[in-house]
Amino acid sequence: MTFNKFDLNVEKILEDWEVYHAVREIIANAIDEELLTKTKKIEIFKDKANCWHIRDYGRGLNHQHLTQKENDEKLKNPHVIGKFGIGLKDALATFNRKGVQVSIKSKHEDITLERTKKHGFDDIITLHAQISPPSDNNFQGTEFILKNCSDSDISRAKDLFLRFSGEKVLETTSLGQVIKKKSDPAKIYVNGVQVAEEENFLFSYNITALNKAIQKALNRERTNVGRTAYADRVQKILTACESQEVAHELVNDLANYDAGEHHDELGWSEVSVHACRLLNDRSKVVFFTSDEAMSAPNLVDRVRNDKYDVIIVPQKIKGKLQGAVDVSGNPIRDVEQFSRDWNNSLKFSFVSERQFTAKEKQVFEQTGQILDFVGGRPECVKEILISKTMRLDPDSYLEVGGLWEASENRIIIKRDQLKDIQNYAGILLHEVAHATSDASDVSRSFENELTRYLGLVAEKAIRK
Repeated sequence: MTFNKFDLNVEKILEDWEVYHAVREIIANAIDEELLTKTKKIEIFKDKANCWHIRDYGRGLNHQHLTQKENDEKLKNPHVIGKFGIGLKDALATFNRKGVQVSIKSKHEDITLERTKKHGFDDIITLHAQISPPSDNNFQGTEFILKNCSDSDISRAKDLFLRFSGEKVLETTSLGQVIKKKSDPAKIYVNGVQVAEEENFLFSYNITALNKAIQKALNRERTNVGRTAYADRVQKILTACESQEVAHELVNDLANYDAGEHHDELGWSEVSVHACRLLNDRSKVVFFTSDEAMSAPNLVDRVRNDKYDVIIVPQKIKGKLQGAVDVSGNPIRDVEQFSRDWNNSLKFSFVSERQFTAKEKQVFEQTGQILDFVGGRPECVKEILISKTMRLDPDSYLEVGGLWEASENRIIIKRDQLKDIQNYAGILLHEVAHATSDASDVSRSFENELTRYLGLVAEKAIRK
């Protein structure tokens, strides 16, 4: 049998590489060939002799792939991950250094490795590929056979690939994927290969659209890529998400912000705001700050009774949500918006005098006498009605005791104010003052009118 030798010219061995790094490169190149040729999935298996096989079903490797330049076909394709032949040569050199025997099989030739004299330099021993005619001219694809490669090295190498990780893809965008991590730390993948780990990320990510920062950071070793290289891409992936599941997870984590226990993605305001806008569109939610939830428990109960979920957001995000709209153009339902919507949709539940209890009837019958203290019922007040339901106060978010509807020329008082004459009289005179002053609370005109009523009532009481 005729053998040809091909000097791999590995000038600098990557001393930091372990066997599993080399296995990673073989798997990466096999996956790339699968993608480029659209052939069936690669296979990774161990034979009865305890040798590990990594096989693709592509075009087949030949010794010309063992060059010291990156493959042009792969450089032009944004989705591939291997580096014929820089990565392949590094892998072969690592196998040799670590005592793993390698043989390569394709329809073009069979290849093994040996250390021999460098051509023209008898005193220099270098790694060569020993090339022989193919043992199977009809062999489809390329098969690497690894002897003395441990199961753990294969397992560690496979763990570096998204397709073997068992992690669930939550959403795919044009820039990459959001992945539900199985455990800490989170992983950062580039085209399905792990390049970094994140101790405090909520999700793992697979970046499929590379920018210049990532391309520059993907060094020869393709490990320990710094966050500055991919942070912008991760942010853009998250702000491109449209799924309710991703939005829910982000917003739920946002509730931990004030306690300083949130994941790092929620430190990016753009991500937090986008998640809230998305969730507002996809779900029945109302956004509270923790202070609002504590100070208005009645409103929290009302929100939940109306089948809305209460979402806690930090004050800095609350400020960005005020007056904002969701991804469909609808107003963000914060506390103020929910209160406005409640008031606008409220239908009064009026109670007729026939429905009054004896006590309520006794109090209501004093209406005329109470109004006589301030000169009788004003002409502008056509009706005084009692309702079981009432609008919410814009400050306390409690139901108000009464209100003056100028458009309808009527005063509406909440039924529970009929429990005693003091409450009813106070609310009635308060609303009459609105009617006669044509002014709102905390205005000079209203306060003057209310002061005048107090004087009239006092005068009548003294004269009696």
